[in-house]
Amino acid sequence: MAAATLPERMRAVLLTGHGGYEQLAYREDVAVPRPGRGEVLIRVAAAGVNNTDVNTRVGWYSKGVRDATGAGGEGFAGATAADAGWAGTPLSFPRIQGADCCGRVVAVGDGVDASRIGERVLVRPLLRHPDEPPPACWTFGADRDGAFAEYATAPADEAYPVDCAWTDAELASLPCAYSTAENLLHRAGVRAGERVLVTGASGGVGSAAVQLARRRGAEVTAIAAPEKADALLAIGASRVLPRDSSLPDELGASIDVVVDVVAGPGWPGLLDVLVRGGRLATSGAIGGPIVELDVRTLYLRDLTLLGCTYQDEEVFASLVGYVEHGEIEPLVARTYPLQEIVQAQRDFLAKGFVGKLVLEVPG
Repeated sequence: MAAATLPERMRAVLLTGHGGYEQLAYREDVAVPRPGRGEVLIRVAAAGVNNTDVNTRVGWYSKGVRDATGAGGEGFAGATAADAGWAGTPLSFPRIQGADCCGRVVAVGDGVDASRIGERVLVRPLLRHPDEPPPACWTFGADRDGAFAEYATAPADEAYPVDCAWTDAELASLPCAYSTAENLLHRAGVRAGERVLVTGASGGVGSAAVQLARRRGAEVTAIAAPEKADALLAIGASRVLPRDSSLPDELGASIDVVVDVVAGPGWPGLLDVLVRGGRLATSGAIGGPIVELDVRTLYLRDLTLLGCTYQDEEVFASLVGYVEHGEIEPLVARTYPLQEIVQAQRDFLAKGFVGKLVLEVPG
């Protein structure tokens, strides 16, 4: 391992089990990890707050949970540890969460060029699975320790150098939300001139999808609370509809692609607004995971439903390129010091913001 002298202990937030905020333990005596073969050690500067971190803590991924994500800030009674991980498998505790990682490489493991020390990097949050072919993948901050700490290790080829004027907090808003949004658009094959409907458009993934769809030349209709409309129009939406709108009445069957992270009781209306041959891409269910589907709508109108988790190689690399070429803008609503993670997650679930909340880890 090539490195400057490293401390033995660090500040970190440990997830000690599934449940409420009491499961988040801020500590200052956690052992600093050392990079293994093919890995880098990153001094974390900032880490975004995401649904997946909260969902994992509260056990929302368990099949015993049928509620909206915001209903379980203190945990879900129906969750079982056996399937509460995002992949339907048990998690190991304690775990350092944090899917979003922005920082600098401070040490490298065997097989990694020491010239990488000093690089400013972003970690791709959906890592290639070490033992299985695609679409198998594993997640930074769930299947292995993540960025809610001063230091984190990552596979060297999953730590992407980035050269831009964004702040660390702005860059930390990118990996999970923007790659999820870009993947939804990539998988749905969104093209210039198409009409795209984005649900949950004020959140991290939704606001990223608005920007990224507009970047592709699509016409974007966003769904969000009225008080958030101006912010969404400013980043590329052509129209913003309130969450309680009757979508078929407002839009008819005029939408080529729906990008959905909400699901819930309003989901059938998303199919009704698609043109014949339209596509719906989903990567979330903050409004509730159980929906009603009229299969006749699906097959008689030749619709395509796309579940999107695994990301093709080009998705994250493209995203870094968009940043470096000034093609997208960061949208950070608020920052917090790492030790205020509970307040950050409370604010996250309250949804009183547009964009991303970020934890800063000062050196």
